[in-house]
Amino acid sequence: MMDGELGAFLRSRREALRPEQVGLPTNGRRRTPGLRRAELATLAQVSVEYLTRLEQGRDTRPSPGILAALAEALRLDDADRRHLQQLASVDHRRQLCAGGRPTASRTVRPQVRTLLEALRDRPAYLTNRLGDVLAWNEPFDRLARPLGLLDGERPNLVWFLFVDERARQHFPDWADLADQQVADLHRLRGGDPATDAFAERLTRTVGEPFRSRWQRRPVAVQPSGVRWLRHPEVGPLRLSYETLEIPDDQQRLVVQQPTDADSAAALDRLLGRRPGSLRSVAG
Repeated sequence: MMDGELGAFLRSRREALRPEQVGLPTNGRRRTPGLRRAELATLAQVSVEYLTRLEQGRDTRPSPGILAALAEALRLDDADRRHLQQLASVDHRRQLCAGGRPTASRTVRPQVRTLLEALRDRPAYLTNRLGDVLAWNEPFDRLARPLGLLDGERPNLVWFLFVDERARQHFPDWADLADQQVADLHRLRGGDPATDAFAERLTRTVGEPFRSRWQRRPVAVQPSGVRWLRHPEVGPLRLSYETLEIPDDQQRLVVQQPTDADSAAALDRLLGRRPGSLRSVAG
């Protein structure tokens, strides 16, 4: 693991960029994938020594001009550019606040639990930065328990997704969901050594499906969207989700609801409600 997320992200994008994409010849043996460090330094008009310091986490305060030059040289899309800017800002704040490192909290404040329980007609759950499912309401229990997601004393979304074979059967868009979960781990990492330890456990247990994503560092994190689900009891479900960030606790409250009439009817059957009691939302 590299010390700085900013440097690790730059390196991941450099190694993913093929020489021909930036007009460089591809002849000759290349010891590393993607661009060489010297090639990127030339394209961005920075010194190799400075780029090395950035990638190794020894410099975490590049100027806006250097960030822009690196983004242009790496052919970053809009999502990657925003992520690069965010990483530079986060690393700077960590340097200014060099106290103890944050941890993945498992404590649920009473106010948050009350809010969760108030959502009586829609599946909702609370997670921390590691994907631990800390609390959930009755609709989510009925939705998730048949999937196997809530098996064990400490259910974890990321672990279930990568380790449990049932996850690929239940989620038709498994690859996209896996990218999002890994992107969340990186985005919420915040210097917490528990995240690195968790990633190492997943790498040892799962191997390439997790390792390649962790190294690639996907950034397509969406606080809202739509997911397909093959439910073993009621069949296909198309559910939208909205995420409420709870920054002080490093936690997220996720609320789900059906996006079409068939999904609404299926969810009604699953929750034991009369048909039509839960309206679908456009999506």
